[in-house]
Amino acid sequence: MTTAKDIMTPGAQWIPRTETLDRAARMMRDHEVGSLPVSDPDNDDRMCGIITDRDIVVKCVASGQDPSRVTCGDLCEGTPRWIDADADTSDVLREMESHQIKRLPVIENKRMVGMISETDMARHLTDDQLAEFVQRVYSS
Repeated sequence: MTTAKDIMTPGAQWIPRTETLDRAARMMRDHEVGSLPVSDPDNDDRMCGIITDRDIVVKCVASGQDPSRVTCGDLCEGTPRWIDADADTSDVLREMESHQIKRLPVIENKRMVGMISETDMARHLTDDQLAEFVQRVYSS
């Protein structure tokens, strides 16, 4: 059985919800990633969302806001999704498809150990599975 831990990209970085978006953008650049899980320092550093490079551009910059004044917590929306490190890849696929998400944090012993992206999924799916995944995640 192939697990979430087998296909994830290890070493994902967190950013506190109180950090500004310009800091998040620099972290994404420095770590060569397109998203960061956001933690809540007032709630045992639990994940409260994910911030993406697209969020910063579309929800902040394009709307005329200053990324040095807007925090990651200001843009976090909805219930954060994650998957246990021991989950089967079919569970990963189902979670990403059912919630139409492209990035999924991997948790082991209540700690984030990595992130699964659509690229990670593409490396481990058959052509038919990949086509179905793309259709379900990217459909409106």
